[in-house]
Amino acid sequence: MSQSIRYRRASRIDFRNFDNLLNFAVVGLLLIGTLLVYAGTREWFRSYDLDPEYYLKRHILNILIGSLLAYGTTLVDYRLLRAYTPIIWLASVIGLVIVLIPGFGSKINGARAWISLPGGFQLQPAELAKIAIIIGIAMIMADREHANQDPTDLDVLKALAIAAVPVLLIVAQPDLGTVLIISAAILAMIGASGAPSRWVIGLLILAVIGVFAAVQTGAVSQYQIARLQSFVDPSADPQATGYQLRQSRITIGSGGILGKGLFNGPQTNGRFVPEQQTDFIFTVAGEELGFIGCSLILGLYLLFFIRAFAICRRSSDLFGRLVCIGVIAWFSFQAFENIGMTMGLMPMTGVPLPFLSYGGSSMFANLIGVGLLQNVHSRGR
Repeated sequence: MSQSIRYRRASRIDFRNFDNLLNFAVVGLLLIGTLLVYAGTREWFRSYDLDPEYYLKRHILNILIGSLLAYGTTLVDYRLLRAYTPIIWLASVIGLVIVLIPGFGSKINGARAWISLPGGFQLQPAELAKIAIIIGIAMIMADREHANQDPTDLDVLKALAIAAVPVLLIVAQPDLGTVLIISAAILAMIGASGAPSRWVIGLLILAVIGVFAAVQTGAVSQYQIARLQSFVDPSADPQATGYQLRQSRITIGSGGILGKGLFNGPQTNGRFVPEQQTDFIFTVAGEELGFIGCSLILGLYLLFFIRAFAICRRSSDLFGRLVCIGVIAWFSFQAFENIGMTMGLMPMTGVPLPFLSYGGSSMFANLIGVGLLQNVHSRGR
């Protein structure tokens, strides 16, 4: 059998080779998230004589579109993504530039990060930029003459240059939460690539200096500074971010072991926690599903990460492994940051909970990430 025939057969997608446990974890989280979004919005909308299923319908539509994007991601052999990486990267940069142009970008909570679309939908280019940065860095760090050769300092500098342009544009919005998530993925990929440890240590130090400089120079909005102050001292802003954190803790703690029951949470139905269907969706789970329900959610995340690491370990090439590492770092840090901020363990940065929170751009990016993992799993062994 010729090499070209073998490659074509290896490039074809075979759904029987998908990781079913990974799909099980994702579907479970999506189903729970759909119920939580509905529970967190229906009573409030009904009280104002509005459609109580407004967010439910849009959330389901986001999942359907995201699933199609995930399916499309599996159709192209991940090894061929290198050829499309410059196009994907350029498209993400153009989207990040558009949101900064007055009249095109919508400003919410002090950040100009969304592009308004017909039908009341919005697109957040920063979410899709995560994909472009991950595959861009993987392309640079995996481009070696010999598989056992460590990346050079020049390779690391090229990878950082790939990430620097979109990251700086996201800082300009400003969107500190997304910058932190992308930074975690960059560090994980550079560390896993075999680069000298001095790069990881240096980047960590640079990140700390960068955050401090952003606060001091005013690059971070006053709204985000107030969130950081509330993390240190919840009484610092009692009418806004301090109130949100306090109500979040009360809502989660009130659920106890078994919870108040789905759709029966008084804090949730009274809408005492702002942004409950997006950034603070975990508070709905805490109140209505209790400790048992939250443990189920964390168990599904654990299953997801176990299977994602298994896919990474079994991948036969460095590019596939680095893509998996980037996706794992992205999801794990974002989930930790979101759940941590609802309990006051992490500063509030406005990041959604993967697969659970309402939000089209976030859902699209999350499911594309799942598509990348399944792509590597089905072809990378």
